[in-house]
Order: sequence, then C-alpha cells, then structure tokens
Amino acid sequence: MAENLTMIHSSTFLLPPPITADGKHSFPATYALIILNQRLPRFSPLLWEHATIRVCADGGANRLFDNMPEFCDHKDDDVTIIQKRYKPDIIKGDMDSIRPEVLNFYKDLGTHVVDNSDDQDTTDLHKCISYVRDLVPDDVKSNLCILVAGALGGRFDHEMGNVNTLCRFSTTRIVLLSDDCLIQLLPGNRIHKIHIQSSVEGPHCGLIPIGTPSGSSTTTGLQWNLDNTEMKFGGLVSTSNIVKEETVTVQSDSDLLWTISLKKQS
Repeated sequence: MAENLTMIHSSTFLLPPPITADGKHSFPATYALIILNQRLPRFSPLLWEHATIRVCADGGANRLFDNMPEFCDHKDDDVTIIQKRYKPDIIKGDMDSIRPEVLNFYKDLGTHVVDNSDDQDTTDLHKCISYVRDLVPDDVKSNLCILVAGALGGRFDHEMGNVNTLCRFSTTRIVLLSDDCLIQLLPGNRIHKIHIQSSVEGPHCGLIPIGTPSGSSTTTGLQWNLDNTEMKFGGLVSTSNIVKEETVTVQSDSDLLWTISLKKQS
C-alpha cells in the first residue's frame, strides 16, 4: 500500500493537552464534541477542554446540565457557576427530550438552538455530525476528529444507530465514547497505525467487521495477531484481544470497528 494511504490514530484527547513554550495549550487535531442523551463519561471535562466546537444533541443538554457538576470539585452553591461554564455552542435535534428549564437556561446564555423536528429520517447524532462538518472550513476537515460522549449504553437500537452513523460518515474521524471503552471506524484498504496511550486505555481490544465480511485482515502489536485472516459474523471476529505493543497496525480489505477498553482513573 502507498504511504499516503496510511492513517494515524491516537487517543490524545484522553490526556491533558500539551502546553507550548508560551504557556498555551497545543492541540494535535481539531476536536468537536457531541454530547448524546446517555450518562456522560467521567472524563467529559477533559473532552470539553480539547474541543473547539461543542454540540448537544437534544436531550444531551440534560446530561451536560446534570452530570458536569458531578465531575468537578465544588461547593453546593457553585453548581450554577459550573453549569454556566459548560455552555454548549449549539443544541440541535428534534427537541423531544430536552427539559424546558434546561433549554431556557442555555438559551439565556446565548446557546444557538436548531430545531430539526421536521426531520425524522436521521438520528440526532447524524444531524449533529452534518452540522459540524458544514461548520468546519474545508482546509480543517482533514484534521477534524469528532468525539461523541454518551454514545454507548442504554437502548441497543440507539447504540447500533450510532455505530451505523460511523459507517455513513466513513471519511470523517468519529470516536464513540463511554466510561468503559471507545469505538471508531477503520476504513478498509488503508494502513492504520494506532498509537496506544497505555496510561488511559487498554489492554483489552477488538476488531469487528462491519457492513461486509473481511476477506483478509492483518495486524501487528496484539497478543493474537491476524494474518490475512477472514472475519465475519457467524464466523471469527477478534474480541477480547490484548494490546502488547505501543503501536498497533491494522490492514483489511473492508471496514473494521476498532474498540479498546478505557482504564478507570483514580
């Protein structure tokens, strides 16, 4: 494969952003954060710090309003201050889940609200990703990574809808996040180099064929590597694998889902 077909992946958004010589934060990518209507991961304040665009998908605004104060050290009378600090840029969706008092709270702070109740053919996550892609300039799109908090857990059909959205936007880097793991799409016919942040992720991982069977998948850096291996539902899929090296490489003739466990932080 040609070198220009290599894709580099790294979960640096799970680490504090590096600081440059002038004392400012340095970000390796342009991050957008989308918050869905499931309990937020404990590291959500860190995701917020990395993001330059912050979007709540409908009832995700309730989660932002309720959960963020739980993750911050505060006195009881500081809750409203924290809620004001974590103000989303946009609330977008069909508006069937957001509580009226939450909607009014963020409206009063200047959050832009986009009501898509007339569109019932796409999920709120789909709507938010489309919005972010349209918002980002073309010269930034190649460096864009969309982080989705609250994407896993709850109803299984919602989870599968979120996974389907990865496939519908296969040219955009999107990471689904929960307290326990992350999931992202590795497009087929690429060389994927995944730099493991061992202080926050691993060792358990998996590679799942999605959309179509994989006729040939090859990896390095895992305890049980694949070697031109066929994978498909009803046959072999790589679950409960173990990361053994700092860099994992993956090549496949079809799209795969990469998932890795996230460590509990003290």
